[in-house]
Amino acid sequence: MPHHEHMPEPLLVTWDELDRLVAKLADVVGRGHDLVLAITRGGLVPAGMLAYRLDLREILVAGVEFYRSEGGTHPEPRVLHFPDATLLAGRRILVVDEVWETGETMTEVLARVRGAGALPLSAVLHYKPGRSRVAGRPDHYAAAIDGWVTYPYKAGG
Repeated sequence: MPHHEHMPEPLLVTWDELDRLVAKLADVVGRGHDLVLAITRGGLVPAGMLAYRLDLREILVAGVEFYRSEGGTHPEPRVLHFPDATLLAGRRILVVDEVWETGETMTEVLARVRGAGALPLSAVLHYKPGRSRVAGRPDHYAAAIDGWVTYPYKAGG
């Protein structure tokens, strides 16, 4: 790989740093949401931490697979399970994931939430503007970054 020397070192996020990022995200997100919708798997831990900080007790889960375990992505995000529209309709939903990389997973989830008649706002720990492949951007993010991020809750990470 000829450009390897320009690749940034992976950012290793500690539990303390994760807590700081979630605190920052909670500050910019603010109150006024009815529930949290966590995108699995990466969004589960940040969503739980954020829900505590925002005093939100209702957390729903959207099972979405985009990145393949063996590397690369599926042609598009595959939604494995999603809350019933009756749980979402007419409510303000904070949709949480760990990172906005291509943005395709979040964009798909936001579209489904809107389709259920709810008002979604997106919140991620890390936003990678240089990697995004969609028109939008996160409503809220704690930090912008270019390189790879490893979170403390990743097994073997």
